[in-house]
Amino acid sequence: MKIFLNGMQTQVDHTELEAVLVQLGYQDVTIATAINGDFVPLSQRKHTQINEGDKLEVLAPMQGG
Repeated sequence: MKIFLNGMQTQVDHTELEAVLVQLGYQDVTIATAINGDFVPLSQRKHTQINEGDKLEVLAPMQGG
């Protein structure tokens, strides 16, 4: 299935957000996620479905000052 990951078209094999993140290599990283502009909390990733053409944003926290 084709989705957009941070603006780039990407092929994924799963429809569950948590499984998509594992496939993309984000399983051991602290990140924030949004689908089509809607924030998805960590507690909801396992139950959140992603569909063909959805826009997934994955953001990592930045350090500095």
